[in-house]
Amino acid sequence: MPNWTLPIQRLLALMKRYPGVIAAYGFCSGIGSFILVDRQQSMASWIAVILLVSWLWLMLENVFTQFFSRVFKRDIPEPLLRYATQMIHQESLSFVLPFFFITTTWNSGQLVFTGLLGAAALVSIIDPLYYDWLSPKRWLLLGLHTLTLFAALLTALPIILHLTTAQSYQLALGTALLLSIPSLAVSLPLRSWRGGLMLVGVTLAIGSAGWFLRSWVPPATLWMTQVAVTTELQDRTPGEGLDEVSTSQVRKDGLYAYTAINAPRGLDERIYHVWQFNGQEVDRIALDIHGGRKEGYRAWSHKQNFPAAPTGNWQVRVLTEDGQMLGVLRIKVTDTAHSH
Repeated sequence: MPNWTLPIQRLLALMKRYPGVIAAYGFCSGIGSFILVDRQQSMASWIAVILLVSWLWLMLENVFTQFFSRVFKRDIPEPLLRYATQMIHQESLSFVLPFFFITTTWNSGQLVFTGLLGAAALVSIIDPLYYDWLSPKRWLLLGLHTLTLFAALLTALPIILHLTTAQSYQLALGTALLLSIPSLAVSLPLRSWRGGLMLVGVTLAIGSAGWFLRSWVPPATLWMTQVAVTTELQDRTPGEGLDEVSTSQVRKDGLYAYTAINAPRGLDERIYHVWQFNGQEVDRIALDIHGGRKEGYRAWSHKQNFPAAPTGNWQVRVLTEDGQMLGVLRIKVTDTAHSH
């Protein structure tokens, strides 16, 4: 056995002996990355670049290993590749999960996407599930690759390139599909023209589903730090947040929907306050926000034109430019005055 492989073999032996340490390291380093991004966003670009480079290696793993074998006349040990792949999954999912947990609107379809990310993270740290159940099923491993890469790009692109949420979503979806094609090609029978059509069809189907279900995907780097529906606003500070308000008060003062939104430094983003009355949209107000303020960028809309009979359930849905939901504010208008 060549001398250069001895340290690798010792490392692999330690990994097999203490598999929980690897999972714990991936989880803790991912959470640590989130804390660094949240507290010092100048560190975010470096963390995100490292994450994306590691993912590029993962998606082109076969090409790199074949190149290594040709140049150095040696194969990279298979267990090392498997542990490296698992580590990247753990690191990536641990990095993105805190962002998505904060930004998810749990009483919406976003629960499905974030739930899938949580399930993927759980599988990545449980060795029997990862190696005995997931890895032998190529299509499942491909699905985990694509989902994790997509989530990592959604988180990283606004931080690195200061892209808007809409731009980040389009680029993340396109990149994830493009980088998954080599693995998808291996999984499908491509011995005839029908196989080629199947590859194109599956890729387009995945891309279409990702686009039409985009409202189910939380905007990873935008979240609301303070919200209120109120009848008062002074010096950019909202009055008491209300759950119910009387018709007379609404007609006198109107309603303010106040949202303070955390965004990465340097990001300029357009959001919308969509006012709904008993489930029907009645107003859509565009607001431009700027990232970097720790407490969140303060934005509000003031509704004063109400229907003749405004009693009922009102909602303000806070949406990005392409329809991803940041959250929902609710208030009920009644005929009876309430004391607060």
